[in-house]
Amino acid sequence: MSTTTPGNPPLVDLAELVADPYATYGRLREAGPVHRFTGTDGLPAWLVTRYDDVRQALADPRLSLDKRNAKPGGYRGLALPPALDANLLNMDPPDHTRIRRLVSRAFTPRRTALLREPIRKTAHSLLDAIAADGRADLIASYAAPLPIAVICDLLGVAEDDRLDFRSWTDALVVPDPARPDRAKEAVRGLLAYFTRLLTDKRAAPADDLLSALIAVRDEEDRLSEDELMSLAFLILIAGYENTVHLIGNATLALLRHPGRLAELRADPGRLGPAVEELARYDGPVPLAIRRFPTEDVVIGGVTVPAGETVLLSLAAAHRDPRRFSEPDRLDLDRDATGHLALGHGIHYCVGAPLARTETEIALAVLLERFPRLALDVPPDALRWRPSMRTRGLLSLPVRY
Repeated sequence: MSTTTPGNPPLVDLAELVADPYATYGRLREAGPVHRFTGTDGLPAWLVTRYDDVRQALADPRLSLDKRNAKPGGYRGLALPPALDANLLNMDPPDHTRIRRLVSRAFTPRRTALLREPIRKTAHSLLDAIAADGRADLIASYAAPLPIAVICDLLGVAEDDRLDFRSWTDALVVPDPARPDRAKEAVRGLLAYFTRLLTDKRAAPADDLLSALIAVRDEEDRLSEDELMSLAFLILIAGYENTVHLIGNATLALLRHPGRLAELRADPGRLGPAVEELARYDGPVPLAIRRFPTEDVVIGGVTVPAGETVLLSLAAAHRDPRRFSEPDRLDLDRDATGHLALGHGIHYCVGAPLARTETEIALAVLLERFPRLALDVPPDALRWRPSMRTRGLLSLPVRY
């Protein structure tokens, strides 16, 4: 990625963003509120870096998520079939409003509260499996299988199928340039699986979210078949991927700040508010999903033409000193409300209550079970996913 702002433009590449997105985006933020740049896909886009501008843009109805509002040739994202593409991340009102209203019932704070004990049991079970080893990769053994278990239970996905889901999701979220066919294989696998799963659920409905959505489709005619399958696909991807890295990044932040870790051990009741600060400090989504202006818009004093790609840097916004005092410091006493890790406006994450609950319980159980938890490698040896759009560890080696 290279910027083309006036003056002495800072040059940025993917390796820099993966290694230290906060320093890189911080440099851009202080150089100016909006930057014209060329992305890793070779296409031009606009990067917004300051908190007030990012927050306002997240809620601006003129910034569309619908790819049809991109100018010709202005979008090169993964080509999904219609059966997976008709999801909330590609929609504006009124379709977005209709579908979000249907699925939001599954993620209310009240319904999420009913999941607390099952989540806690799953967390303990995962740690039981590694407790005697003394060492583990906490991503592979804990942070990843916990959210996939929760979201698959919610959807009604059989336990035997969950390993396939993890591999398919990983292939889609962080494509391997050396294996361009891998993402296409994952799309084919997901499409075939959901087609079969919907058939099975129709034949034998159960007490799960997918059966409820099928009833909405078949009995109430409030979803198309593509919308139904795309919604199941999105719930799986979003409910798994972001929570994995929220848990992983939060755990790493605490391990690198032993004083903060000791505070939470002494008072586990602080974990709820602490999750908000941890999400601000090192959240799993550095960039909000791309947007396309439906008309020329002014952002941070810069006119962005209709149809061009706009990327909103949540990573830069979360370290903006205009909004957060001493933003590079992890402060568990900070009032971090207003962070944008779960979005803002009509596209605010519908599963936010569940993501918060999973992260809080995952940390609580981990700290309770492993009082001597520590990194098992130097921090510089940790490897991050090679992606601008996902901030997550490939592995988190720990000893306990």
